[in-house]
Amino acid sequence: MSGVTVPTPRLNSAGNFWKTVPLALLMCVSFIQPAGALDQEKNIRTLTVSGRGIEAIPTSLSQINLGVEVQGKTAQDVQKEAARRSSAVVALLQSRNVEKLQTTGISLNPVYSYNNNVQKITGYAASNTVSFRIATDRAGNILDDAVKSGASQISSISFVATDEAIAQAQKQALKKATQEAQQQANVVFDTLGLKAKEVVSIQINGASAPPPITRNYSNAKMMAEAASTPVVGGEQQVEASVTLQISY
Repeated sequence: MSGVTVPTPRLNSAGNFWKTVPLALLMCVSFIQPAGALDQEKNIRTLTVSGRGIEAIPTSLSQINLGVEVQGKTAQDVQKEAARRSSAVVALLQSRNVEKLQTTGISLNPVYSYNNNVQKITGYAASNTVSFRIATDRAGNILDDAVKSGASQISSISFVATDEAIAQAQKQALKKATQEAQQQANVVFDTLGLKAKEVVSIQINGASAPPPITRNYSNAKMMAEAASTPVVGGEQQVEASVTLQISY
């Protein structure tokens, strides 16, 4: 048959015939990504800007910690008197419809005196403490009435905004932060004569609820002043920051 070449078998060292493999089966096929695609990935240009937003909100709620402290000769009498006064204070607070009323501490401890390095029990001290939340504009009156009912300790007052006000302030702070970041980017692009394409990355760095504003009262004089003076809570600040990465 003309036009067809049949390869001649060859013997190997073991006396067997080598198998002739067509050349096409030995070729490796590979695909190379176009150079343009690689260059495009390497040449993406971005501008990174950060903005900060602050929103102030009034602290319309007061978180109050108060209680009674009693000292006496016997543990039984001291505990009984502390329970009586505490019950009167709790009854008052319940009648005023305070929120989140709960007992935060109950203690009974001996009182010692020292004479010539000799320790001696001279009596006992008991304390019961509670915490509650009330509108700040009502806090002064209820502190005054609580002292009249038997409270002898006002440990601290923390001023906070309502949950709804904080949530709304977080949104506003984020909005301000985003707008500030966008404005910074616009100034840079306009100055350099560049054109923004799209936002390729967004990072929210913080928009958490602010800590409460706390005031401590460590003695009876401060407690009396707090009870007779209108309580003013002030403002809390909600802060947020946003980082944008914009291609151009």
